[in-house]
Amino acid sequence: MRGIGYLRALMALILMVALFPAWTARAGVTDAAGEVTAAPGDVAHASGDMPELPGGPFAPVVPDRHLVFPDDTGAHPDFRIEWWYITGWLGDADGIERGFQLTFFRVGTGIGADNPSRFAPRHLILAHAAIADPASGRLRHAEAAERALAPLAGAATGRTQVWLRDWELRLEEEGYQARVATPDFTLDLRLVPPGPPVLNGRGGFSQKTPEPAAASYYYSRPHLAVTGQLRLDGVDRPVSGRAWLDHEWSSELLSPEATGWDWIGINLHDGGSLMAFQMRHREGGALWTAGTLVAPGGQPRALVPGEVRFRPGRLWRSPRTGKTYPVTWELAIAGENWRLQPVMDDQELDGRRSTGVVYWEGAVRLLAGEREIGRGYLEMTGY
Repeated sequence: MRGIGYLRALMALILMVALFPAWTARAGVTDAAGEVTAAPGDVAHASGDMPELPGGPFAPVVPDRHLVFPDDTGAHPDFRIEWWYITGWLGDADGIERGFQLTFFRVGTGIGADNPSRFAPRHLILAHAAIADPASGRLRHAEAAERALAPLAGAATGRTQVWLRDWELRLEEEGYQARVATPDFTLDLRLVPPGPPVLNGRGGFSQKTPEPAAASYYYSRPHLAVTGQLRLDGVDRPVSGRAWLDHEWSSELLSPEATGWDWIGINLHDGGSLMAFQMRHREGGALWTAGTLVAPGGQPRALVPGEVRFRPGRLWRSPRTGKTYPVTWELAIAGENWRLQPVMDDQELDGRRSTGVVYWEGAVRLLAGEREIGRGYLEMTGY
């Protein structure tokens, strides 16, 4: 869900990376006391009005385009923005469970299309990574950005391979390999899908507002079996768990009627999966809702707006940004009533010193009554 709407917030970064040959935002850590640390050289978010995003031409998202795999796991440089987004839960040998997030963005800048130089800033590669660590009460996070320029950063077509210095996500024959190295933590994970991609919306055409022109191509890979290593505080920990991958691409901006969105990707314990989102209207309520529900061993069922409802619950106020987020939710999904409960309240990722984007991105449990029926991630923007 993230790219539509990130575009305006990324505008300052687009111009910055276009003007400077190499710039990388480094790790930041939010601790229980509310301190945010960042390496020297991190860039403060510019105040004032954002300039207009450079123009295309960029390809439109149209209905009835058939997604083809593995080709469509790779990059789509004709579109303005694209992202590969992995979230999941990891457990170690001590029984400690943590959430993790890894996202790569490819952003078309609209700059340098007619410039034959390989240094022309036609595309940016950005990445976010985070570890939600309830045992310490800390959200460990890092961000990075470079112009697409081999061998430093790039996104290959035909099959997933996106990288930014020593961060990488690639699709191999048996699954995905993900590597992240930051001053505070490292991840080296193998993620194996149990089956083919799940197409969201109408065969991968995912509408975001009542107007079909506001759409993305969108598929998910739930129930990724994860094994690998997590390094925290100088200690390597073998980990395993379950994860979720989303891949979306589009050329659309966030609708002017929308103020943000709420999204969930949940691996259900019965083997099914649930993706659902709402675009929030600036005047209150939902502008658009949709989702995909997969029964155990069944076919994906596209959920229409009348089948998806988000109702906010308990609020949490960030001690750093002052933003208030509903960290619990009641969901009405296809006739079922469920609840979302976070593993910890403070899962706000503050990117003001790099991309300028602040959002809540956290590990959650899905409950039916008091019974846990699934685990996954909740994303909230625009608060």
